[in-house]
Amino acid sequence: MLKGKNAIVTGSTSGIGLAIAHSLAEQGANILLNGFAEKSAITALVSELQEKYAVRVDYSPADMTKPNDIVDMVAMCDRIFGRTDILVNNAGIQFTGTVDGYPVEKWDQIISINLSASFHTMRAVLPGMKKRNFGRIINIASVHGLVASANKGAYVAAKHGLVGLTKVVALENGDFNITCNAICPGWVNTPLVDKQVADRAAAENKDPQLVSQEMIGEKQAIKRFTSPEQIGGLAVYFCSNAASTTTGSAYTIDGGWTAE
Repeated sequence: MLKGKNAIVTGSTSGIGLAIAHSLAEQGANILLNGFAEKSAITALVSELQEKYAVRVDYSPADMTKPNDIVDMVAMCDRIFGRTDILVNNAGIQFTGTVDGYPVEKWDQIISINLSASFHTMRAVLPGMKKRNFGRIINIASVHGLVASANKGAYVAAKHGLVGLTKVVALENGDFNITCNAICPGWVNTPLVDKQVADRAAAENKDPQLVSQEMIGEKQAIKRFTSPEQIGGLAVYFCSNAASTTTGSAYTIDGGWTAE
């Protein structure tokens, strides 16, 4: 489906981003990975994707808090693959705490990585996409881009902002065959969520498995995690011809979290 297309996937060395990279590569897209990991792990990921899907794969160490790194990453994709057709903004971090006790540096870091980085990546890829009259942009937001939870002020603010920015980019670029959509997952089985479970289990002196089920049950009608691979499947859909007029959407995959 995506043979000959070239994709940047930020935060793709683990979790949702890695699953999306696999899903796009499976459909024939060349992949520029990005994220933090040991050099040996990155080399192994590049080799795995290349050998498994017979696509071209490379890696950018761009720091998503640094706009110049982001510009260089997009330039690298254009230089190595010839152009950037697909952008998936997935890089993200989390920190919990009440607003009145929230560390200022954590606020700045979360807004930078979870929101501002997506502005910088989109700003960098859009001129080329407009020139070629094609582009698919997917922003990995969250149910927290649509609803709030206590103790997640920076994350909720960033994800709400990302959903809004998604809509603006969709409106501005519809005449150029560029779509921009947000995916809004609920609980997904990732290292980021594993840490939240572990922190709550430690704070409440409970078994992590029990805490995991409690957390899902508090929010979702379907009381199980969404898998990263399911997010990858939805990303493929947004890149397909079937979604060529789907733009500006905030698509939930949340077990019914936002239905109530």
